Amino acid sequence: MKSKKNLLEQLKSLPHFSKDSLYQLGKQLGLADATVDTYISRFLKHKEILQLKKGLYISADFFSKNKNDVSYSFYLANIIRAPSYISLWSALQFYNLVTEAIHGITSVTPKVTRNYKTKAGNFAYQSIKDDLFSGFSLMHGGGGFDFFIASPAKALFDLLYFKTHQLRGIRSKDIKTLVEELRIDIDEMDKKERAKFNTMIKKCLNDE
Repeated sequence: MKSKKNLLEQLKSLPHFSKDSLYQLGKQLGLADATVDTYISRFLKHKEILQLKKGLYISADFFSKNKNDVSYSFYLANIIRAPSYISLWSALQFYNLVTEAIHGITSVTPKVTRNYKTKAGNFAYQSIKDDLFSGFSLMHGGGGFDFFIASPAKALFDLLYFKTHQLRGIRSKDIKTLVEELRIDIDEMDKKERAKFNTMIKKCLNDE
């Protein structure tokens, strides 16, 4: 059982790991893949590791130490479904543009819409057209966790885009009212970001 303990110890320093990486670690410890599979089942049963999705895990120890770091949660969101970026309510809260507490992490992806309910939190992904999969950048988190996140302008655009079913039937003059109804203080947004948001909206409405 020493090899089982050694395997678990190595996992405690990893921000996430796949089943394939576990097999690689197992080989270094002289373990057959079938033995590693047995260990994975036991680790899950005893809640020593947590499953994010099929074949992707985090150690309970690492999660416990970093669960209050939003950059770690955002980092995981990027990993669970790639490519994707943090957007919508999660990004707007990150930029202090909403006052209400937001539960779960919302992201945008060119892949199909999907939700993951895990012990590490709930991760929701909205599908967007390839040509609108833009307006995000890599941000460096405090704990060394890097993540892709929408700019304030793109996060607000994405929110309206999905809230109005891709801005169907929306006119330019409706936008201000829609933003107010969402209780987002757009005046708190940087002037350049507001200009970017208006440009995105106009382009999208002209394209419709």
